[in-house]
Amino acid sequence: VKERLHTASSLTTPLAADALTEVAIAVPAHAHGAQRFLTLEAFRRAGFPVTAMVNEPSAAAFEYTHRQGGTINSRRTRVLVYDLGGGTFDSSLVRVDGGAHEILGTHGVNRLGGDDFDAALAACALEAAGTALERVDVDEYARLLLEARDAKEGLAPQTRRMLLTVEGTDVVVPVDEFYSAVEPLLERSLEAMAPLVGGLDDSALADSDIAGIYLVGGASSLPIVARTLRQRFGRRVHRSPLPAGSTAVGLAIAIDPSVGYSLSDRLSRGVGLFRERDAGASVSFDPILSAAERVPSEGINRITRRYRAAHNLAWYRFAEFSRLDADGQPRGDLSPLGDILFPVDRALRDGRDLTEVGVERREGGPEIEEVYEVDSRGMVRVTVRDLSDGYELSAGFGGDSLS
Repeated sequence: VKERLHTASSLTTPLAADALTEVAIAVPAHAHGAQRFLTLEAFRRAGFPVTAMVNEPSAAAFEYTHRQGGTINSRRTRVLVYDLGGGTFDSSLVRVDGGAHEILGTHGVNRLGGDDFDAALAACALEAAGTALERVDVDEYARLLLEARDAKEGLAPQTRRMLLTVEGTDVVVPVDEFYSAVEPLLERSLEAMAPLVGGLDDSALADSDIAGIYLVGGASSLPIVARTLRQRFGRRVHRSPLPAGSTAVGLAIAIDPSVGYSLSDRLSRGVGLFRERDAGASVSFDPILSAAERVPSEGINRITRRYRAAHNLAWYRFAEFSRLDADGQPRGDLSPLGDILFPVDRALRDGRDLTEVGVERREGGPEIEEVYEVDSRGMVRVTVRDLSDGYELSAGFGGDSLS
């Protein structure tokens, strides 16, 4: 990417005169911690001086304020970003006060986007050809998916049919048939977004404080997307003129201090851990950071816990969660972050394989401190420390480092 920017892009000439000094990058709001870390690390290893990492719908909110600022007033201060990308869907509710943008909530689906629409169109083509997916070899299906993507991206509001090729035979897929096939996908996005709009429809939205619903992301350019949302929410639905580039525009705004925009974001995914109980006979889940935890605009937010150790070995299994049930247990999308095996018994700190050590209950253990740190990029780091002697282990999102 860096090589292409410097040799074969519209930025080649400007970059020849001025080297990159600040780079802002974006990730889906519901990206797992490991995905965030790997994205950041990839850009850094390629030599990009990354100074900010922003959630994609948060960046798009900056573009909305920039382009649709006239819709925001003292009575209508909130913007709902509907971000349907190639593989993910995110929605964020944003409160705007002048240049200050505060993320009030984020909901989404990690595996819902344009790729699913491509697969739906390919399925329509296979049906029109009188064949089934299991009868088509892998290479032919991959080619069909690419052709379906091109046909989908070439759709205009007046298009009535699409021509595709299945195993050398031309087939025609009526657009209405394709739209019927993707209707359940659109409903999934609306269901995910529902907690942010509280069941509002067109008439109720007119009396709400939502200034607009902003459609961004490459897949939102599909005509049926805007049509479906306008049927549900009316005239306050706006589509970005650059749906695939809205995030980039927002990042450019975010990194320019002269614009005067600021962002107060949230984690969007909670962080907790499974703890050993009853001498290792059972495990309980302890939510530490909620999805609503604020991300600091600068510096670090810290949460500290202290307690008396009750076992010879503490096994912390960290995970990200999308939601909790009434009993405080993780439900929905759950992603492991990594483990810390903390040898409370000093005799276990000799380098042995702690996974082979049995957990035993011990009375009178040392005081243990857990410190959770959230930085301005939404990255979380945890440190477990024995306060009696200072011994500690640390791990970042995705278990990227231990010491």
